[in-house]
Parts: sequence; C-alpha cells; structure tokens
Amino acid sequence: MMSEGIMKKLPQDVMIYIFLRFSVKSLLRFKLISKTWYTLIQSSTFINIHLNGTTIPKKEFIVCSHSIKKETEGFKNVLSILYSDDHDNINIILPDLDLPYLSFTPFYHFNELVGTCNGLIVLTDNEDIVLFNPATKTYMLLPPSPFVCQKGFNRNFIGGVGFGFDPIINDYKFVRISEVFLDSYWCPEEKVQKVEVYDMCIDSWRDLNHIDQQLPNVHSYPCFEKLHRGTFHWYATSDLMDVILCFDIRTEIFRNMKMPDSSNYFDEMSYSLTVMTEFLTLICYHGPDSEINPIRDTMDIWIMIEYGVHESWTKKHIIKPLPIEYPLTILRDYLLLLQKKSGLLIWYNLNSNEVRELDFLAYPRSLSVIGYQESLISIPKRGP
Repeated sequence: MMSEGIMKKLPQDVMIYIFLRFSVKSLLRFKLISKTWYTLIQSSTFINIHLNGTTIPKKEFIVCSHSIKKETEGFKNVLSILYSDDHDNINIILPDLDLPYLSFTPFYHFNELVGTCNGLIVLTDNEDIVLFNPATKTYMLLPPSPFVCQKGFNRNFIGGVGFGFDPIINDYKFVRISEVFLDSYWCPEEKVQKVEVYDMCIDSWRDLNHIDQQLPNVHSYPCFEKLHRGTFHWYATSDLMDVILCFDIRTEIFRNMKMPDSSNYFDEMSYSLTVMTEFLTLICYHGPDSEINPIRDTMDIWIMIEYGVHESWTKKHIIKPLPIEYPLTILRDYLLLLQKKSGLLIWYNLNSNEVRELDFLAYPRSLSVIGYQESLISIPKRGP
C-alpha cells in the first residue's frame, strides 16, 4: 500500500503522533496492515503514550451495566457503551455486550460494576470477578480464591471488591473483603472478616494478614465504589456511623474517612460517590423508599477540596429532591446522571438546573454507570 510505504519513511515519533489521533477501533484495524504497524501499536511504549498522553484530546465514553427482564429468559445483564456529544445528548454507540461467567442470585438481579482504571473495568456477581476492556472486547475471569471454610462455617461475599493499578510493581491488583461466620445461624460474635489480594502479575490470591484494626461493615451501595488517587473507596458503617472505607492499592493499608459533619447515621440518607473537577465527590440524597418533604429536603453534593482532610468537605450544590432510585455519576463536571424509579436514565444540569429524560431504560435498581477512556491495554487470556 502506498500509505504504508509513506509511513515507513516517517520517523517513529511522527508515526506515533499520527496514530494517537485515531480511535482504538481504528488502531486495532491498523495492526492488521503490516508487521511494522503491528509492532508499533502493540508496543508498551505506544500503549502508555496512548493512555497517558495529554496533547491529543480524548473522548470520554460511558459504560452502563444494567439488567433487562425477558418474559421467557428472566433477567439478563448487559453492558451498553454510550457517548455524550457536544449538545449533551447521550446515545448508544455499540450493540449491547454480554459477558460470560457472571450470573444472578435470588437477591441480586444485576451484576455490580466495580470501577474503572486505565480503560479497564471490573464486574462481579458477588462470587465471580471479570476484568474487561470495552474497547478491545477482551476479558478475563479471575481464578477463584483457594480459601476453603472450615466445617460448620460459611463465607459471605459482601460486595467489598476493589481494583486499581500499583505503580510499584507496575501491575494491577484486586482486593476482596468477605465475612466468615457460623453456618447454622448468624452470630456476630463468631463473624470474622477476611481480606484477600489478587496480583495479576503472578495470577494468584493471597491473604492480607497485616491488618491491625477491625474493619467497618462494608455495604454494597449502588454507585459508591470508586477508585481515586490510587485508593479504592467503599461505603461502610462503624459504631453507628457512616464512613468511607479506603484501601491504598500501593501500600495495602486500610483507613476510615469521615463523611461531612452534616451526614448522620440516623437521618436515613443514602449516598453515592464520584469525582467532579478531580475532587472526591459525595452525593447525599433521599432513597426511593423515603418520604420526601419537597420544602425541607434536598439533595446535597459535597466535594473534598484537600483529599483525606475531613475539614475540607465543602457543599458545592444544593438540589431539590427528584423522584429517583439513586444518582449514578457526574459527567463533564456538570451533568449529573440519575436513574428514575421507572428505570429511565435522566441527567440534571448542575449549571442550568435543567432536567432531561434520555432514551435509555433499565430494570429499576439495576443500573450502574462509569465514565471511561479507551485504552489498548491487553488482558491476559485465561479460562475459567
């Protein structure tokens, strides 16, 4: 091809600059054109530049994990890839994706979207965990934990799954918090917490034994689990207090972060966690089962100006309550995405207070959403 001959004559840094302007979908096709292009696009150097380069503006896509109910097949969980254009319209850009391995339980008719890191996302059905790259359509099922309960005990996966990149070992880690308890009845005195870490580089789980404190009780709150600044965050309760449980991916140390002083365990508020203008952001709202007083009650959005400093929590927005299941995330630092009680996806413009219904319907209480940027990072192939 003439274009290939011209490209071969160009310096490699010029070729990289040109390739950076194309989508991952185009780059995957380019890999098939020649060995030269394949080698360059597949190289760790190009992949890292593509991931971390700031000179070329990148599109931010939206991944939606949600359930649909079919008359004959029951519930089915799918992934949808959405994109928001310059007019804040949100449209599906790819057909819905099915992921293997994940299933449903009698209590959960959806798969949990754990989070995103470097263009990779993680989903779990509270037992199996799948790592997925939406851009390359590659995925990996994590191996099961080798831990086996003693006779008379059972294990409960409580939704405490985290995921992130460790720059020290230059690879990805997963963390899982579970509870082991007596099989015959629920007895708090006989309940112990277990923390395991999976290192992708060695493809195995290990116990985290250096925890020097009792962890709070982790709860699987819709759209709360968030990776920010190399730390994973969960909603938890400790001594009748709502807290944010934090796990540093690099140091593997847990700590509790207090919510804003106005948050109270007894006020029956619900919470979502996201990031806005690079600040950790807490959304305090009244859940779908709460009785809302439209005059007194509000939805409050707090940002943490100085990460890790409780006193830096600042109330950024006060919104009149909306008939929703829960907030999902904030896009472009001003579009608040929410799921209505009907299951419909809507957004609220924090600048203009405009509310718009979107042409996207999910089964109620099944929708989770994250923004992500495409990446070429490969996922190791392994079977179940």
